[in-house]
Amino acid sequence: MASWAEFEADLPKFADRVRKLMTSRKHLTMATLRKDGSPRISGTEIKIAGGQLTIGSMTNSVKAMDLRRDPRMAIHGPTHDPTKSGGWRGEAKIAGRAIEVSSGHGGHAFRIDIHEVAITALNKTRDGLVIESWSDTRGYRLGIRS
Repeated sequence: MASWAEFEADLPKFADRVRKLMTSRKHLTMATLRKDGSPRISGTEIKIAGGQLTIGSMTNSVKAMDLRRDPRMAIHGPTHDPTKSGGWRGEAKIAGRAIEVSSGHGGHAFRIDIHEVAITALNKTRDGLVIESWSDTRGYRLGIRS
């Protein structure tokens, strides 16, 4: 697993694009795992500061309890409808593990250790997908699907 700073140091331009996509709106979607292993979708907000990607949660929320039990998670950035000119900036996703760094009356705070990051966007002719990804084990990959 990698910190945001380690991911950013490995691929600064890609990390900058991921940051811009993930922070283009305040509310994102997060997947966690329930006790029975089935997925749960929750809303979340992220903060990227001091070389760390973090999220917060209300005290004893189901999201926080899911992450305490099983730290595996994924965050899907906000998506935007294409502009009138047909442009679409794409969407970003981050998968990894949430490590609780504090809890109390103010809620829970988790640091995200990153396993994989992806950006999915349209190619220049808008008839196929461009999928860029990075993982802590295999590095950067570029895939084109038409």
